[in-house]
Amino acid sequence: MAETISLQATVPFELSGSRLDQIAAELFPDYSRSRLQSWIKSGQLTVNDAQRKPKEKLNGGEQLKIEATEVNNDEWVAQDIALDIVYEDDDILVINKAAGLVVHPAAGHQSGTLLNALLHHAPDMAHLPRAGIVHRLDKDTTGLMVVAKNLMAQNALVEQLQDRSMGREYEAVSVGVMTGGGKVDAPIGRHAKDRKRMTVTDTGSKPAVTHYRVLQRYRGHTHIRCKLETGRTHQIRVHMAHINYPLVGDPVYGGRMRLPAGCTETLKELLRTFGRQALHAKRLELCHPATGDMMEWEVDLPEDFLHLLDVLKTDQED
Repeated sequence: MAETISLQATVPFELSGSRLDQIAAELFPDYSRSRLQSWIKSGQLTVNDAQRKPKEKLNGGEQLKIEATEVNNDEWVAQDIALDIVYEDDDILVINKAAGLVVHPAAGHQSGTLLNALLHHAPDMAHLPRAGIVHRLDKDTTGLMVVAKNLMAQNALVEQLQDRSMGREYEAVSVGVMTGGGKVDAPIGRHAKDRKRMTVTDTGSKPAVTHYRVLQRYRGHTHIRCKLETGRTHQIRVHMAHINYPLVGDPVYGGRMRLPAGCTETLKELLRTFGRQALHAKRLELCHPATGDMMEWEVDLPEDFLHLLDVLKTDQED
């Protein structure tokens, strides 16, 4: 089956001088750059109702419009996978994602994903781009995600992500003792040599801003809360590593394990075996697409995260 996609956005003046395909990727983050480029080339993505080339530079203020057809992926299959549903109505679904759950099928993860679970829970979501998924959490990051149940809701949620009005706060445990909170304003792009990694770079990057504050200091670690202005891939993990406070258990950006001097054997063993990055999407705030009401949710930290904090506290007291 095919679904008609109708979207539009005004090019902000701060993107003046950027290429059309780059601007489209910024304004329509729910779609891949290759998909957007194909729509530009086919005339399904227009600038002021006229067809332009992907590499043409824009001035700002132009109106981008997408009138395209999205064909459902026949390889997507519904699977009966348990979901921790925090809230649901006719327009949106808010879930508390478990560690280990991949959000979207990809190479190596064609099944057993959140998308497969959503199609079982609400089969009509198969008609939506990416089954209503508007943002992602990494496989081993836990916590709150919102999913759209219809195209109206999906467009509205994507718009809130674009204009940065959706509130997303995370809790994490960083290696090292921070003196205080702060802000990381550093652009993120693909690593030049390892395409699975992201990095702070000026080459092919997008603006990225993370605010963080200290909740608790321990002997060699800090419990922090992070608030996102932008939502880049691996953003908190990359930014914390960039300022030399990588997340506990991060297999990609954590670097060599650092054990606090004089720490207990219990803490040493936990740090060696903690199986994921200590990162949890704690709070979510958004404007409901249909009612316009501001809504917010907050979920408890998962058991492994709470156990880590317990052991850190006990170590500090010894």
